[in-house]
Amino acid sequence: MWTAKSAVLMIAMLFLSAGIFAQGKKQVSGTVYDNTGNVLPGASVMEAGTKNGTSTDFDGKFTLQVAVGGAIEVSFIGATTQKIQITASASNLDVRLQNDGYALAEVQVVSVGYGKVKKSDLTGAISTVGADDLVKGTISSTEQVLQGKVAGLNIIRPSGDPSAGATIRLRGGTSLTASNSPLIVVDGIAGVDINIVQPSDIKSVDVLKDASATAIYGSRGANGVIIITTKSGTKGVSVVYSGLSSVGYVADNLDLLSANQWRGYVRQTGNADAVDYGGNTNWQKAVEQTAISQSHTLSINSGKADSGFRTSISYLNNEGVIKKSGLERISGNVSAYQYLGDNKDVKFDMGLFANIDKWNPIDYRIFERVYNLNPTIPVYDANGNFSSVSGNIYENPVEILTNRTVDNQRHRLLGYFKTEVKFLKDFMASANISLEHNAVKGSTYKPSYAVMEGRTEDGYAQKKYEEYTNAQGEVFVNYNKTLDKHVIGALAGYSYFENIYQGFGAQRSGFVTDAFSYNNLGAGYNYRLGDVYSYKGKSNLVSFFARANYSYDGKYLLTATVRRDGSSRFGENNKWGTFPSASAAWKISSEEFMSSSKDWLDNLKIRVGYGVTGNQDGIGEYKSLSILGVGNDSYYDPVTKTWSLAYSPKQNPNPDLKWESTQQLNIGVDFSLFNRISGSFEWYSKTTKDLLYTYEVPQPPYLVGNMLANVGEMSNKGIELTLNADIIKGDKFTWDANLTLGHNVQKIEKLSNPTYKTDVIYSGSLHGLAGMSGQYSQVIAEGYPVGTFWGFQSAGLDADGKMLYYNAAGEKVLDGVLVDADKKDLGNIQPDLTLGIGMNFTYGNFDLGISGYGMFGQKALNATNMMLNDPNRLPAFNVPDDFLNSGITSSPKYSSYWIEDASFFRLQTLSLGYTLPLKYKGSKIRMYVMGENLFVLTSYKGVDPEIGLNAQDGINQTGVMDLTGLAAPGIDRYNNYPRPTTISVGLNFTLNN
Repeated sequence: MWTAKSAVLMIAMLFLSAGIFAQGKKQVSGTVYDNTGNVLPGASVMEAGTKNGTSTDFDGKFTLQVAVGGAIEVSFIGATTQKIQITASASNLDVRLQNDGYALAEVQVVSVGYGKVKKSDLTGAISTVGADDLVKGTISSTEQVLQGKVAGLNIIRPSGDPSAGATIRLRGGTSLTASNSPLIVVDGIAGVDINIVQPSDIKSVDVLKDASATAIYGSRGANGVIIITTKSGTKGVSVVYSGLSSVGYVADNLDLLSANQWRGYVRQTGNADAVDYGGNTNWQKAVEQTAISQSHTLSINSGKADSGFRTSISYLNNEGVIKKSGLERISGNVSAYQYLGDNKDVKFDMGLFANIDKWNPIDYRIFERVYNLNPTIPVYDANGNFSSVSGNIYENPVEILTNRTVDNQRHRLLGYFKTEVKFLKDFMASANISLEHNAVKGSTYKPSYAVMEGRTEDGYAQKKYEEYTNAQGEVFVNYNKTLDKHVIGALAGYSYFENIYQGFGAQRSGFVTDAFSYNNLGAGYNYRLGDVYSYKGKSNLVSFFARANYSYDGKYLLTATVRRDGSSRFGENNKWGTFPSASAAWKISSEEFMSSSKDWLDNLKIRVGYGVTGNQDGIGEYKSLSILGVGNDSYYDPVTKTWSLAYSPKQNPNPDLKWESTQQLNIGVDFSLFNRISGSFEWYSKTTKDLLYTYEVPQPPYLVGNMLANVGEMSNKGIELTLNADIIKGDKFTWDANLTLGHNVQKIEKLSNPTYKTDVIYSGSLHGLAGMSGQYSQVIAEGYPVGTFWGFQSAGLDADGKMLYYNAAGEKVLDGVLVDADKKDLGNIQPDLTLGIGMNFTYGNFDLGISGYGMFGQKALNATNMMLNDPNRLPAFNVPDDFLNSGITSSPKYSSYWIEDASFFRLQTLSLGYTLPLKYKGSKIRMYVMGENLFVLTSYKGVDPEIGLNAQDGINQTGVMDLTGLAAPGIDRYNNYPRPTTISVGLNFTLNN
């Protein structure tokens, strides 16, 4: 019978047993990885034999109360379950699951801007490239690592100059005068110079393509976003060394007349004006050299569960195949993390990147000279001095390279500090501060004996310095909650960005002695207006942003984003802009009605997204304001009794000036078949409105005759396909392949409105080419893409070797009767198809890798060939071999005759390696040989069909300005720094402890 005493005794026993049970429990934390070492979110961690369990977070981490002496089971779909015994000393566990490839790849985290998402939960168009898939080799410009790796991402490097960068276009250009390059984000820091990061430090790259993905970056996201995640400290201790030595050479030059061929022509024609200087010179070879290059990287990683660091130092010496050119770079970085609290609720991250570049820019005018010079002229005369022959554009190119000193340096620095704090279980607050500094200093001296500028100026010296600093601070809060089948995520944040740029320079000529070089500008006696200059500017960007995610049962996914930007660049009436987006996805393969397809269909997901993004890079810091500047007029000041230069209006105010906005619709399909083939298909349509262009305006009422305004519209529509295949997955032999395809169609939809009007914008200036002054090769017009060639259609040659053309009626006529109405569309520089392909093979410890890329359907103006095929050049200048059989008797005129199909496929890299495993904790040595740019398949007659898309890619380097201020894409104009073929040997050494 129950009594009070027995009841008290029973209650006491219950509390005692509970106390004993509690004492047998302990908190265990850990991190779950896949078999490649990447953290694995969403893995199940269960106490064996119970319903007590949890899942890993986005960092692969978990915390669970379990019984001492018991066990936990860690599992994930497609991976082998691991059972781990829990001892009294167990605390921080590292669990590595063996996977089947596809399933774990779907839960790898992808950077989406201010956060990460499992790949399987993506609703936007995002492509990810891991470190192992990046382009390897002698890389001097970091964007090269993505060449051919992402569908729709075109990376064009128009020059083999080691100091030259590349042009990046994602889904076509969106602007006429503003930047068309994607926003670069490094470790969460937006707007960073991509070359602050070295290829060996990259862990992964996520390319955000559509507006639903890029709208989180608002007025800077219209051209896409490239997010780079660098390698950071991981658990364990390791030392990694990578070294590469290479030999580069020029495999292809223009086929010009040799000295003997030139002499044969003179004998055949009996030309009495021909002068044989007795030499036998290949002027192209005279400026070239065999390039010996090397790169070395050493990294050290040390990490524990609660803290760690990684540091690396790299050295690159990339010698150019043109004498006196090259790039030397030393770079380093250090990153560290620290967790605080029993549950690691607080995390600190810091990173510091720095590099110094040194290079010696060459004068690109040498290429016109090497094509011009008579091959019988020797490089040196009988006295050992540089030979010198009078004539227009006839300077000795070897002398130009040798008798000038140009020393440039660039310093890059990026530092950041981040804090993450978990609170209220489902919230995480983050704060980031960063500082980026980029400075360039240049020094030039042309001695008094130098043939170009030096002699005419009695010596010329210049010093210049320019820098910019980006300071940024951001705070944001993430919320993630799982309720049964519902997963809810939210983000809200604030960002402040400040850019300050400044520079100055000075030049002087007239030096009594060359002994000072560029180190004593005051020694020059020739003073001129404009010899000294300086400038400074500043801009600010304030932003508020938010994002919401929802998932039901892992099958139905929704994402909505909005960002509001306020910029000092915008006009008074448009200081703020709002950039929204929304996207949804349906994972069809998870539906019950698809259960019969599980044996062959691993994944099938449809995505739809729409959003609006902006581009403010073309506005400039003070373009909306009225600006005064020094004019050409002067006035007499009666007080000082001196004449002074007068200031006058230089710019009209435009209070309505704002960003260019891009609206984009994207429909995508992700799929995986037979656990062997995976990929995605994308269709997109984007329209850019409020294009910036400088329009002519009437005077009066305006004080200045032109004004920057938002008027035009441009569209880009296209499709993309990405395929990855594990063709063979054997124990000894494996074979995998990847393919990317992209097709984009661009069109100018609108150029005018009732206030600002223009019918056609002429671009692609040919000014500076013989007989081409004031002529343009391209038009920007409604209904056509940017880079459309516009001119006369060639009809070949008549019986006398004169060029014939088709008039508007389709009749063949000579040059003299043509009028502007006879001009027509001659094609454009936009490729119809871009392609990237790669294959990897392994057999035992051997590996073989092949990668290539190509562009097809684009046209290029071979202006170099147009100038060289002139019958008036012989015998004073050189000509191509095939000119002698061409039958051309008339001077060249711009027409379709000189526009060529520039389609090409380039074998990018071919590598063969052997890995020697070491017995100590996975340490290994890999030795390899690699070839780069081994061949190019093309019908293009120039040096290289990969031609730049910007004016700065070629025209500016020749010293000739495009008078429209617009880019002159697709014009091959003496900018023929050859792309080397390179053979390398390398060694990678990894030591783990």
